[in-house]
Amino acid sequence: MPAQPKEILEQLLRLLGFDATVEEHSMDQGLLLDVKTDEPGRLIGRQGQTLSELQYIANRLLFRQDQQAPKVMVDVGGYRAQAREALVQKAREAAEKVRRWGDIVELEPLNAFDRRIIHNALKDDPSIETHSVEVEGTDKKAIILRPKH
Repeated sequence: MPAQPKEILEQLLRLLGFDATVEEHSMDQGLLLDVKTDEPGRLIGRQGQTLSELQYIANRLLFRQDQQAPKVMVDVGGYRAQAREALVQKAREAAEKVRRWGDIVELEPLNAFDRRIIHNALKDDPSIETHSVEVEGTDKKAIILRPKH
């Protein structure tokens, strides 16, 4: 039986004590599950941490039910879209510094989801290369931007 992403997330939210509805939207790389709730801050958490963990749990539940299930991205009130746009803007500004000064620019440590956004934002830039590097004392990695030779 195919997984029902919307229903699974709604049930998970209900079990966690949230009064919420979920809208399902198709995306290139899977599904966007947009949560509507009166408590968006509680669901998003500090720097989107709670939202990321909710997305992880939802994807694990879906995969366990159906290994062919599409990956889902969970968002609350457009938070991810705004955060994504801010990351893309940060990547462009860093790339401009690299182009202008020829120096290496290091961005702050980020989780894998956010690093992927930055790598994808700059992957077609012919003058910039990006690399993720370990940051001691954390499970996050920083991104280094440098001129392509």
